[in-house]
Amino acid sequence: MKNVFFYDYPVGKIGIAEDDGAISHVFFCSEKTPDGYAAAETPLIRQAAAQLAEYFEGRRKVFDLPLNLQGTAFQVAVWKALQAIPFGETRCYQDVAVETGSPKACRAVGMANNRNPIAIIVPCHRVVGRDGSLTGYGGGLPIKKFLLELEKRHA
Repeated sequence: MKNVFFYDYPVGKIGIAEDDGAISHVFFCSEKTPDGYAAAETPLIRQAAAQLAEYFEGRRKVFDLPLNLQGTAFQVAVWKALQAIPFGETRCYQDVAVETGSPKACRAVGMANNRNPIAIIVPCHRVVGRDGSLTGYGGGLPIKKFLLELEKRHA
């Protein structure tokens, strides 16, 4: 069953969705709710919400949740590479491209970041421009800046 529930956090309202026993989406309220999901809070969604609350309090640096990463093989490889970026650190697009074995695929890494369905838990906010500049983020650059500063404070 596909379920979604919404919670308030310091960055605003966030939706957490579960599909078949795994987290499938974490998205900011300005983003579209996944089609075909019913509004229901499940034990797994509650667990994800609690872990996100711990993250925002600076007490959680690694998430421990089953994830349902659905995308192309390259997108999934990028999303897994993002999960390997340590809390409080950043990487540039080329670093992630190299990590996936496709060193010239910087733009493709950017597109995979753009399509990341599980914000924060799959930390695409940790990817910045080569010069350290903040680049696009689905939740908006102010939220990306907030997340990076939060991690820097608690690293």
